[in-house]
Amino acid sequence: MRLSRYFLPVLKETPSDAQIVSHRLMLRAGMIKQASSGIYSWLPLGYKVLNNIKRIVDEEQERAGHIPILMPTIQSADLWRESGRYDDFGDEMLRISDRHGHEMLYGPTNEEQLTDIFRSHVSSYKQLPLTLYQVQWKFRDERRPRFGIMRGREFYMKDGYNFDLTKEDALHAYNRHLVSYLRTYERMGLQAIPMRADSGAMGGDDTHEFLVLADTGESEVFYDSAVTELTFGDRDIDYGDVAQCQAVLEEFTSKYARTDETHDAALFEEVPEERRKVARGIEVGQIFYFGTKYSEKMGATVQGPDGKPTPVHMGSHGIGVSRLLGAIIEASHDDKGIIWPEGVTPFHCGIVNLKQGDDEADAACESLYAQLTHAGLEPLYDDRKERAGGKFATMDLIGLPWRITVGPRGLKNGVVELTSRKTGESEDLTPEAAVERVVGIYNL
Repeated sequence: MRLSRYFLPVLKETPSDAQIVSHRLMLRAGMIKQASSGIYSWLPLGYKVLNNIKRIVDEEQERAGHIPILMPTIQSADLWRESGRYDDFGDEMLRISDRHGHEMLYGPTNEEQLTDIFRSHVSSYKQLPLTLYQVQWKFRDERRPRFGIMRGREFYMKDGYNFDLTKEDALHAYNRHLVSYLRTYERMGLQAIPMRADSGAMGGDDTHEFLVLADTGESEVFYDSAVTELTFGDRDIDYGDVAQCQAVLEEFTSKYARTDETHDAALFEEVPEERRKVARGIEVGQIFYFGTKYSEKMGATVQGPDGKPTPVHMGSHGIGVSRLLGAIIEASHDDKGIIWPEGVTPFHCGIVNLKQGDDEADAACESLYAQLTHAGLEPLYDDRKERAGGKFATMDLIGLPWRITVGPRGLKNGVVELTSRKTGESEDLTPEAAVERVVGIYNL
């Protein structure tokens, strides 16, 4: 993409109502624009990152054997009355009526909707196990929306639902989700710690939240610092192997890590003092096992091996896709702007032409642009006739991981400058070597 043809409405000044880093930088980098309180339009740069996060979520869900679907944002109130949650959910639910007087709601979650799909089409235990998921917009009418997309009213979320014959099978689905989530977050350059949490309106006794440590986090967390040393890495996991998935769960949840709702001071005291940590965390996902809570109330049964109707065991599993974008910025930025991890960056590399209109510099930039594109990367070429300082400031603000700077002086020596946004280190390379280095980083 050529920046002269792109829509990137960057701001020089920080909006006065932006209270946290991610909100300030997303507004300044032209990623979002507020439409109304807690509701945002996603502009091209923000939308690209959002789709990159969704792509990783989809890939890891499908790797785990989960099947994507898409459900409507508007749901019937009747389904929620069946489960007993229509009145219990509270004022966060946006309740509406259509022109015929039918009571509807803008879905804050989809347990009821998917249970209705399941009971309509699945009748035998031989059709289990089954896990369906979607990535869809949700709405919760926050009393005080704040922090931009981090605490907005409309948000983009992956929500998945497993249906199993037994509790043991459902707990394996729980473990399978935990493993897939660890892979997902690490691919985005994040360490998200699974912490024992409160189930809230979802119900059930088994639940973990995944939290990214950040000073701006909404939750107070208590943890053994040893959990921050754990990484999932490139392990080859067989999602059908019950013991293997259980071992990962035990490895990542055996150390003390809890949110304030489930904090146990006595247990925390058993952690060596030098490893006892109290911090803030940003929730980016949660997994639940809640047994037959919904299936019994809504008649989601299958014919069991004994021929009798059996309520299925269920769980639900969410990832805050739009919230993740904010969490990544909170965890990866400096005083110049965003620092995108390679896995989610909107463009793989920036090209800065220091002397637009110079024949040699223009030709070198065009060649770099063509080579990177041919290699399967998406560069952002700043071909505007602006001062070098302004171009560098824009690139630093939007946070592309790598920048190639082209100028007449370097070209006289046969080199361009390759700069890492994360470290700030620069290296003079031939144009061909710079392309080879960037392509190698992305393993293409």
